[in-house]
Amino acid sequence: MTLDELHESLAWFLVLSNAAVGVWALAAQVVAKLRVRPLWWSVAVAQASTFVVAIVGVLIVNRNDVELDSFHALYGFSTIIAVGILYSYRGSPFVKDKVHLLYGAGSLFIMGLGIRAMFLGTN
Repeated sequence: MTLDELHESLAWFLVLSNAAVGVWALAAQVVAKLRVRPLWWSVAVAQASTFVVAIVGVLIVNRNDVELDSFHALYGFSTIIAVGILYSYRGSPFVKDKVHLLYGAGSLFIMGLGIRAMFLGTN
């Protein structure tokens, strides 16, 4: 598997895993039985994938001397910023009873950023 193929596979993992945990977390905001520890492990894996995708992307740019589309980099690195923002608000007093809503919407936002980064320049 080439780095390009790995990057694309990881990008799909980022999109699909964040979609799944986003829907799960939003449902958990309404249905208390869905508020289980595996949700948070799944969120951690899905959101950690943003860093892995970015690292592989940096390797591709450095090894292949590729000129990166600036919007691809913007959306890609915005996913990392979004993860940081979600993490910083998790303990905030005004989010205390809405943490599942925060992570549900945030994960879907990350999914959207990933989709946008993947399909930039393709028509």
